[in-house]
Amino acid sequence: MASDDIAQLAAALSKTHVGDGELSFKGLGLKLDDSESVAELLGKMEQYPGLRALRLEGNTVGVEAAKAIAKALESKDQLQRCYWSDMFTGRLRSEIPTALMCLSGALMSAGARLTELDLSDNAFGPDGVKAIEQLLKSPSCHTLRELRLNNCGMGIGGGKILAEALIECHKKSTAVGSALRLKVFVAGRNRLENDGASALAKAFQLMGSLEEIHMPQNGINYGGVMALASAIRHNPELRVLNFNDNTFTKRGTLAMTQALRHLRNIQVINFGDCLVRSEGAIALAAVLTEGLPVLKELNLSFGEITAGAALVVAQAVMDKPHMEKVNLNGNCLGEDGCDVLREVLDNVDKGDLLASLSEDEGEPDDEEDEDSDAGDSDGSDECYEMGECEEIVKENGMNGGESPEKSESQAEILSFLSNPSAEKLSHMKMNLQQEVNVSEPNKAAELFLKIGSLHSQDAEANTAVFEVIDGVLRKVLSAPALQSHCFLTTLLVMMGVLKGEGKVKKVPLVPGQLLCLEHAVQQEYFTQDHASVLHTLLSRNGDVLKSCSSARDRLSSALEKKSHKYH
Repeated sequence: MASDDIAQLAAALSKTHVGDGELSFKGLGLKLDDSESVAELLGKMEQYPGLRALRLEGNTVGVEAAKAIAKALESKDQLQRCYWSDMFTGRLRSEIPTALMCLSGALMSAGARLTELDLSDNAFGPDGVKAIEQLLKSPSCHTLRELRLNNCGMGIGGGKILAEALIECHKKSTAVGSALRLKVFVAGRNRLENDGASALAKAFQLMGSLEEIHMPQNGINYGGVMALASAIRHNPELRVLNFNDNTFTKRGTLAMTQALRHLRNIQVINFGDCLVRSEGAIALAAVLTEGLPVLKELNLSFGEITAGAALVVAQAVMDKPHMEKVNLNGNCLGEDGCDVLREVLDNVDKGDLLASLSEDEGEPDDEEDEDSDAGDSDGSDECYEMGECEEIVKENGMNGGESPEKSESQAEILSFLSNPSAEKLSHMKMNLQQEVNVSEPNKAAELFLKIGSLHSQDAEANTAVFEVIDGVLRKVLSAPALQSHCFLTTLLVMMGVLKGEGKVKKVPLVPGQLLCLEHAVQQEYFTQDHASVLHTLLSRNGDVLKSCSSARDRLSSALEKKSHKYH
C-alpha cells in the first residue's frame, strides 16, 4: 500500500468512535481491499476485547479484507450488533457472497449471539442471501431481534431463501427452549413480489413476535397482500406497518383492514401509494372507529381516494387521542375537497394533523375508467360481481356465524331478484330476512335496492316493504363496523354515488329506494356513525341522484339530522 494511502487510512481511523461496547468505522469511506489495508482497523478491534457492536457501514470491503476481518471476529464472542450496510460499493457482484460467507462463518465460530443484523444497501441479490443462510439458521441468530435487509435486490428467490432460513431458525431455537423472537423486519426495495412476500408471510406467522414490518416498494399486489394480512393477525405486538408503494387495490385493503381489527398496538400505518382507493379508505375508517386505540400516523397518500372517502377517514381519526399525522396528499380530492377536508379538521382543532395536500391530483373525470384493477395480475377482473367482499370476509374468519345452504328459499330469492314484485315480497318476506348474510354485502345491497324499487303510493304495500327493509338492515348494520361500512359502500357503488373497482353490477335508481333509505335512517339500528358516513359521501356526490331529486333531498335531510355531531 502506498504511503499516501496509509496516511489517508490512518487519518480516517483517527475518527473511529469507541464507546458503549461499540466500535464504529461508520461513513469513513475506507477502501479495504486486502489484509494490509485493514491492519490498523484490526488493531482497533484487538484493543477491544468486550466488543458488542461493530459498525462498518459506508466503507467498501473486498474479499481479502473480509477474510482478515473475519479472523479477528472469531474471538469476539460477545458481539451482538452488526451494522454492515452499504459496505460493498464498487465491488463485483461475485465478490460479495464470498465476503459475506467469511464474515458469517466467523460469527458462528465465535459463538456470537446477535440481536441486530443490518446488511441494507448491499446489492447482493439471491446469492447474497444464500451466503448468510447458514448464519440465519445457526444459534448465532436464535437471539436476533432486528433484521434489516433494505435495498439488497433479493428478488423472489432471495425472499424464499430468507423465509426458509427464518423458519428453520425458529424451529431450532424453539427446540432448545428459546424461540426466535424477531421484532423488527426491514426488506424494502427488494422486488420480492407476491411469491417472495407470501413465503415471508409464513415465517412472520410462525414467529408471531414482530413489532415492525417495513416492506415498501416490492411489487406486491393482491395475492401477496392477502398472505401478509393473514400473517400480521398472528403478531399482536405490531406497532409499525410500512407497505408503501405496493399495489393493494380494494381487495388487498379489505384483507389488511380485517387483519388490523385484531391488533391493538399499531401506532404507524403506511399504506401510501398502494392504490387503496375510496372503498378501501372507507373500510380503514371503519376499523378506526372501532379499534386502533394508540394510532399515531396514517399514510394513505397517492391512493386514488376521492373527497368523500377522505372526509370519512378524517372523521374517523378525530377522536384518536394519540393521532399526530394523517397524510392524504396526492389523492383525487379536488380544490374544493381539499378545502372542506381542512375545514372539517380545523373546526375541531385538529388541523395540524393533516399533512400537505400540495400534490392533490384533482377530482377524477366522470368518464375516467376506474374499473381496471391496476396491478393485479391474477386475471380476476370480474371479482367484484362475484363477491370479493364476501371472499375477503370469509377468508379472514368473519362470516358472522352464517353458512346458508342452497335451498328452495334461495331459489325463490333468486326469482325475486330477477323479477321483484309486491306479491312475491309478501309471500317470502321472512325468507328474505333470514337468508341475508352479513358477510355478503353485495347480495344484501342488491336485495335492498330491489325491495326498495317496490316502494309505491300504496300505504299497505309500503308497510310490507319497510318491514322487510328493517329486517334486512337491522341484521346487516348490527354487524361489526367493517362489515356494515362494506355494505354501505357497496350500496353506494351500485347506486352510482361512489366509484367502484372491478365490473360493478349497478341497479337502476327510482325514488322509492331513496325513500326506503330515508325510513331506515330514522330507525334505531341506523347509527349516528352510519348516518355520518352516508351523509358525507352523498353530500360530495349527490348530483348523480338528480333524477330522484325530491327523494334525495328528503334522505339528505334525515341524514343531516342524525349525523349532526359532525356538521
